[in-house]
Amino acid sequence: MAPPQPIDENAYLGELQALYAKAWPAGLDRTIAYTHGERPLTDYLGIWARTRPDKPAVIFYGAVMTYRELDELSDRFAALLAGHGIGKGDRVSLYLPNCPQFHVAFFGILKLGAVHCPVSPLSKAFELAYQVKDCGSQVILAQDQLMPVVREVLVETGIRKIFVTSFADVVPAEPSIPAPAAVRAPAIPCPDAIDLMPALAAIDDATYPPGATLDDVAALNYTGGTTGLPKGCVHTQRDMIYTVAANMSLAPPPDDSVSLSFFPEFWMAGENSCLVFPVYNGATLVLLTRWDPVTVMSAIEHYRVTATAMPVDGALEIMDHPRFHEFDLSSLVNVRVVSFVKKLTIDYRRRWQHMVGTTLAESAWGMTETQTSDTFTTGMQDDDFDLKSRPTFVGLPVPGTQFKICDFETGAIVPLGTEGEICCRSPSLLKSYWNKPEATRDALRDGWLHTGDIGVIDAQGYLFFLGRRKEMIKVKGMSVFPGEIEAILGQHPAVAASGVVPRPDPERGQVPVAFVLLKPEQTAGAEPGAMEAWCRERMASFKTPEVRFVAALPMTATGKVKKNELGELLKPA
Repeated sequence: MAPPQPIDENAYLGELQALYAKAWPAGLDRTIAYTHGERPLTDYLGIWARTRPDKPAVIFYGAVMTYRELDELSDRFAALLAGHGIGKGDRVSLYLPNCPQFHVAFFGILKLGAVHCPVSPLSKAFELAYQVKDCGSQVILAQDQLMPVVREVLVETGIRKIFVTSFADVVPAEPSIPAPAAVRAPAIPCPDAIDLMPALAAIDDATYPPGATLDDVAALNYTGGTTGLPKGCVHTQRDMIYTVAANMSLAPPPDDSVSLSFFPEFWMAGENSCLVFPVYNGATLVLLTRWDPVTVMSAIEHYRVTATAMPVDGALEIMDHPRFHEFDLSSLVNVRVVSFVKKLTIDYRRRWQHMVGTTLAESAWGMTETQTSDTFTTGMQDDDFDLKSRPTFVGLPVPGTQFKICDFETGAIVPLGTEGEICCRSPSLLKSYWNKPEATRDALRDGWLHTGDIGVIDAQGYLFFLGRRKEMIKVKGMSVFPGEIEAILGQHPAVAASGVVPRPDPERGQVPVAFVLLKPEQTAGAEPGAMEAWCRERMASFKTPEVRFVAALPMTATGKVKKNELGELLKPA
């Protein structure tokens, strides 16, 4: 039999465009419209500062920063950096939890044409030192509570100037909503650093050499993988502005929208939800430092929040919370969920609709390398269309983004309905991995990002995400995707969360092992054998996992299960 003819890329992409036209939800635009033109995000901030100067840009436990104040303070930060010798292209590290000062610094860095280099506030000394040395930053802005870690790495890094700031600089004495103890803590004196807010207030002339452009390096966003050292993804303001415009053009939010986010701002999803999307829209952001169900519900009621996003676990925690009925959540219009640990199901959606009145929808697929938000599921919830197929549905590409599925080994396009590597082409693709040419060549080929993710595009054009290739399990040569098993386990009434990893097996090659975290109040059918039997009724026998119960699952700072640590649990003592 003659080998199959290679698939022509142009014909393949043309077929997909025709499928997208048929599948596109009614009422959603397929073209990109930039609200104030294709210009830097910093220009959008300036426009809102002139046209909506007194509108709250950021609300933080009762502290309000208006668009005028954010614009003026970020001008001052740009001038402060310039006064200390920082200019266009220089990297500036931010070692901060969520706080208004993060916004001031972010926009000040971009205005100057310097490079935003966020570091997780959960990073220990080794991680902080690695990232600071890798990006080559000489200046760091840190929270006062994190200064001991900064001091620990000074000798081995090139940091020559430290700015410090505190929650106490902005949080009112009586917060408007419940605030964590860390947020209410007094400032810690740091005589070895420049105190940010007084330094900004002391600036008489907030001028600086403006350097904001669409296409110069604006940010180094480090990948937060569970194995290996992080890589800095080079992104521009064009990446930011395209991502928000492509998503907002589908269904523009109303002018009076108020969003809430607790996603970490150092993380790409947090950068989008806290820094990029609100300022593009001229919207108000209610910012929290971390997830807390009571604080989230209180903030939604107090500030009449209209839009938010959370892990599926968070939605369940809200619905199950004993104080749920104390709060009015009726202002919510748009709620997106992320299936990190628990997966969105029809049952969860029905409960939320009954209890809150809105429809939970998946936030879809994205990567740090693509500025995230590359697909959408908006308008695909009628009759639960998005949840009735395999539990890995991530929808259609946003306008301007393209996908293809390729063979991992040859790179050839595979037919629709065939599993392979998700490859993405988008205006928001990283320009390179910082100082890693080999990794860049491996990932970026002929304008396409080879993601390492396994997926399939079905006959209707919908994309399904099946997991990372490195996580795929081979049972007697058959592919088993941990994400699918975790999604099915998430439907068991006693399961709070799970993580699935492979165990070597001499006869089958590998077998899936599910580490399961149980809900404390539900134990019916929660013996390993009973749960394995429950799984056998719902999945092919070769996919059925061995079940092991754990008291906790190891998690990354961005809410993902650390599969490498679960794998360590399989090794003999």
